[in-house]
Amino acid sequence: MKLAATRKGTIRVLTVELLGQLRVSVAGRPVELPAGRLRALLAVLALSAGRVVPVDRLASAVWGADRRGDPRANVRTNVKRLRRVLGAPADQLIVARPGGYLLSTEPDRVDALRFGRLLDEAAAARDRVTERSRVAAALDLWRGTPFDGIRSDWLEQSVAPALQERYLTAWERRIDLDLAGGSCPDLTEPADLAERHPLRESLWARLLRALEAAGRPAEALERYETIRRRLAAELGADPSPELRQVHADLLAGGAAPRGRVVPRQLPAALDGFAAREPELVALDALLGPPDEPRPGSARIAVIAGTAGVGKTTLAVHWAHRVAGSFPDGQLYADLRGYDPSCEAVRPETAVREFLGALEVPPHRIPDGPAAQAGLYRSLLAGRRMLVVLDNARDAGQVAPLLPGAPGCLVLVTSRDHLAGLVMTYGARPLTLDLLPPDEARRLLARRLGHDRIAADPDATGTIVRRCAGLPLALAIVAARAAIQPAHPLGELAGELRDTLGALDRAAGVRAIFSWSYETLGGEAAARLFRLVAGLHPGPGCTVDAAASLAGVPVSRVRAPLAELARASLLAEHAPGRYSCHDLLRAYASELCLARDDDRDAALRRLADHYAHTAYAAALHLHGPVEIEAPAAPLPGVSVTGFEGSDEAMDWLTAERPALLAVLKLAADLGLDRHVCDLARALFVHLHRRGRWHDRAETQRVAVAAARRLGDRAEEIRVRRNLAAALADLGRFDDAHHHLDAALERSGDDPAHQAWTHHYRGHVHALQGRDAEALDAARRAHDLFARLGDRSGQAIALTDLGLHHGRLGDHGQARDLCEQALALHQELGNRPYQAHAWSCLADAHLRLGDTAAAVDCHHRALALFRALGDPYAEASTLAHLGACHRLAGDHAAAREHWRHAHLLLGDLDPSTTDQIRAQLAALDGLAAATFSATRPDGTRPDGTRLDGTRPDGAFPVDACPDGAFPGGA
Repeated sequence: MKLAATRKGTIRVLTVELLGQLRVSVAGRPVELPAGRLRALLAVLALSAGRVVPVDRLASAVWGADRRGDPRANVRTNVKRLRRVLGAPADQLIVARPGGYLLSTEPDRVDALRFGRLLDEAAAARDRVTERSRVAAALDLWRGTPFDGIRSDWLEQSVAPALQERYLTAWERRIDLDLAGGSCPDLTEPADLAERHPLRESLWARLLRALEAAGRPAEALERYETIRRRLAAELGADPSPELRQVHADLLAGGAAPRGRVVPRQLPAALDGFAAREPELVALDALLGPPDEPRPGSARIAVIAGTAGVGKTTLAVHWAHRVAGSFPDGQLYADLRGYDPSCEAVRPETAVREFLGALEVPPHRIPDGPAAQAGLYRSLLAGRRMLVVLDNARDAGQVAPLLPGAPGCLVLVTSRDHLAGLVMTYGARPLTLDLLPPDEARRLLARRLGHDRIAADPDATGTIVRRCAGLPLALAIVAARAAIQPAHPLGELAGELRDTLGALDRAAGVRAIFSWSYETLGGEAAARLFRLVAGLHPGPGCTVDAAASLAGVPVSRVRAPLAELARASLLAEHAPGRYSCHDLLRAYASELCLARDDDRDAALRRLADHYAHTAYAAALHLHGPVEIEAPAAPLPGVSVTGFEGSDEAMDWLTAERPALLAVLKLAADLGLDRHVCDLARALFVHLHRRGRWHDRAETQRVAVAAARRLGDRAEEIRVRRNLAAALADLGRFDDAHHHLDAALERSGDDPAHQAWTHHYRGHVHALQGRDAEALDAARRAHDLFARLGDRSGQAIALTDLGLHHGRLGDHGQARDLCEQALALHQELGNRPYQAHAWSCLADAHLRLGDTAAAVDCHHRALALFRALGDPYAEASTLAHLGACHRLAGDHAAAREHWRHAHLLLGDLDPSTTDQIRAQLAALDGLAAATFSATRPDGTRPDGTRLDGTRPDGAFPVDACPDGAFPGGA
């Protein structure tokens, strides 16, 4: 942007400082503005420096409800006065534009805008040093209370709280970065902030950690008592679990953990574990005596051995046995290093899964793999956790998943000895040999019963020898014997002897597979085994997916699947979902390659199945807006149907790994249309479940697919979706880049332009740039109106209402939301109808009409429940609780918050933080009490919000009239 210049050509630089007492200078000369409207007018213009501010918004922000006379005339008169005070000609610093005025100065000349830009850059930084420098620079701009000396309800109620929240969050992040970098932050400002925000427990937790790091643990304990007493007095609540954990660590003299979740990810112990006593003793030795000093890094063990020898069984069995020694939890990942049907799990993918298990909100997960691994190691520092990494392919796959501090133990299984881990990280190798004969007999006895084994020891010996000491082979033979309980073991042993002959150990397991496969009842089961185990790329296969692979109706695969499960060639690990060992996958893959010439057709049918079923599920979640049906499915494709949104969401959640694997497979096979269809169908689901990195990755793959297709319209749509996904990750510059590309490719197409402006408004809103979000929503609405697209108009009207409300014009917000709602209802657009009800409720609440707000929230709640949107349902319940608290109905508030917490328990942990932030913008005490409320509807001290106990009794310190301390 060009800076304003005088008629003589000299540059006139305007600087406006709002983060404290108002300070203004022009060309370096301080300018004193008189108290009153001019200060508010300049502040509002400065917050949108370089952008046109509509006259109506200027009038609303400066005069509020006190709009006497003609608002436009008032604005015009005061702009003239402001120009005279600034000493600027009419066409320079304050420029008249159609519909409004523009302050002609660089945004960085306004400290509040520079503050926001620096924090955005910090959030997008790829290394800790850069992030810390940007955060520090932003905090240095803060001089006191924002807008000090300026009178404006809009600035005070809408803008200042958002700035204050970003300031507090920035200080918390600076403390985190300092502690992670091993330095001690300056505690003067954090201590003052904690005193000024006595109920902000996240800030207090960081202050206590910083005091401990500074060698002042006694002071940290004293301050803990201060916040504990304050929470009890004002909220009737105990400190949060995070604060209590910090207190416990202070008492113990140890480092405080960063999180409070205790993951328990171990899979169920596998049936038929045989003694392996020497190996168990060797693993127990890793624990060491309780008083033994910990080494400088995590302890690592590598269980190596041939395929099928029982490495996973041993690792999981021992992990369950010693889980009590790791009170901070257990993490588990199947790295699928030898799975022939798909590529091994990438380390960065496993790290993100672990961060999710540790309840790191998606927006706090950094973007780069190195930064994510660093965060993972930071979270495990000071903890005692067991990490099981199953089926690793090589040391490179494992190294990023190793904790960096003592206290944790890592158990790795692999066919390779992973010498790199042994040499570099001091891992202890444990080679697992084939089962000796006596332990093999013990395994058979567990599967078939001791009496049956004892009845024919010779036959048992033959079976043990033929299975070559491999537990997997023994399990398959035992399954065959269990299917025919009346047949003597001698017959089975004779069949093995006649079929297999003399075998060496290397060939034994394949021979067992072949024997079991050849004895299947017919070609239907045999072909289904080859296709399901040999081609399906996910960890499990549903009945419908199996039918699609085979190209036959579902009714024709149920019996073959049951036969394969009885023969232990497949395992039904969950009702209707089948999987198998990676050795069986490799065997099936080889058979499929040799015998099935229609493999490509089967894979295309599988991609069709997932694309059409995902589309059907997506329709239940959010309707047909901006999602198109895939082309007609191929003959033989089975599409799963859903009776409601709950079923659709359950299927998407269970099949997420398979859906992501099929999307990648489709990209590898050149099925680009399927890639785009799957990415569109998964978009809303991955957002609701907090799988933000997966959502961004699927859209990135879809952009490449759309470009290969040469489908301009599809590329525009996918770029918009990718922009939204990147914005949720805080990558705003990248998001705007893709929106710019979408707008460029839109050409003169008003429909694509309209939707791109709609998404632009979404990104601006996430950035807190409400004025720009409003402008984008206006552009979208105007284009939708030109097109006669009434659905788009209704969506844009809702956005306009939302953004007007955030900018303080609540009357306009109410009117726009009512218009949007009427149009959504006429069109039958239920998801957006629910959103409009929520926005209308907020407008009514801001206008002081609590009863109307409650009614609107109830209407939104009914729709969200019908749509099966648990996050939106929980958010609406939380807002209802806030409304009831403000109205003095604490029992109703308690009940709504209890139900909200029950729903949130099944969702990504970041959702609770998001809802608390939403409530904080309405009522800080409601937000704090919501956070302190438990799912049983009580506070941590056992009392309800009105001071009573669940049995109806009053505690001795309860208010006699049942009044809620600090109530409205």
